[in-house]
Amino acid sequence: MKFSLLSAALALTFATTASAETLDQYLWEKRPIVVFADTPEDLLFIRQMELLNAGQEELAERDVVILTDTDSAEISPLRKKLRPRGFQLALIGKDGKVKLRKPRPWTVRELSRVIDKMPMRQQELKQRWER
Repeated sequence: MKFSLLSAALALTFATTASAETLDQYLWEKRPIVVFADTPEDLLFIRQMELLNAGQEELAERDVVILTDTDSAEISPLRKKLRPRGFQLALIGKDGKVKLRKPRPWTVRELSRVIDKMPMRQQELKQRWER
């Protein structure tokens, strides 16, 4: 996979590259957000990584892991499963199902709202309050 210096610096702060990743390893533990682009220089990809980087704490609180794939020439397991066309943001629930796909960058606030409405997240919050 090819990364520009900017996207690599952003990605390495809190993300995992998708080279050999499969979603199964996160099942019931994490909520993967997968960010696809054809190249690491894609402006939508760079903007999305900036937005995610700015909201690391909120994402960590929601058990989010960021996966990136910026090499459209290599058909990774994630590309095979999610079949992106150009830039794509995909939110996967802890149950392994796709909860959201977007062709444009989304803010952490928008993503958090979607996550916070998920039944499993509601259950997590309820358990936290009961403690």
